[in-house]
Amino acid sequence: MNINLTMISQAVAFAIFIWFTVRFVWPPLRIAIETRQKTIADGLAAADRGKHDLELAAKRSADTIREAKDKAAAIVAEADKRAARIVEDAKESARVEADKVYAGKISELEHDTERARSALRDRVAELAVAGAEKILRREVNAAVHADMLSGLKQDL
Repeated sequence: MNINLTMISQAVAFAIFIWFTVRFVWPPLRIAIETRQKTIADGLAAADRGKHDLELAAKRSADTIREAKDKAAAIVAEADKRAARIVEDAKESARVEADKVYAGKISELEHDTERARSALRDRVAELAVAGAEKILRREVNAAVHADMLSGLKQDL
């Protein structure tokens, strides 16, 4: 064997191998590599978009929670105001009712007082007539002296 022929045949075989690899093996590998690079790049971009969307969703949820808390606080404040207003209305209603009851009782008391005064006048008039009768030792007729007795009642 000749070493030169071996080297030349190996160089030719290597050249054929390189040509075959460049022609038939390398294009599918390059396409697969480019496809994989594109898939990885798309995945990274999607991850970045997902991360950004997650941050936006977290901000929106925090805003929504804050708004809900503000609304709840406003509703509670309104309920407190309404409760205070209801209590004040009830107090005013009770005050008006108490004033009515007080006025009614005052009127009833005045009426009772007037009735008692009238009864007292009648009784004093009877006692005066009885006293006068005893003094005079004779009977005084109430029907005959009705004018005089009513005048006495008015004076008392």
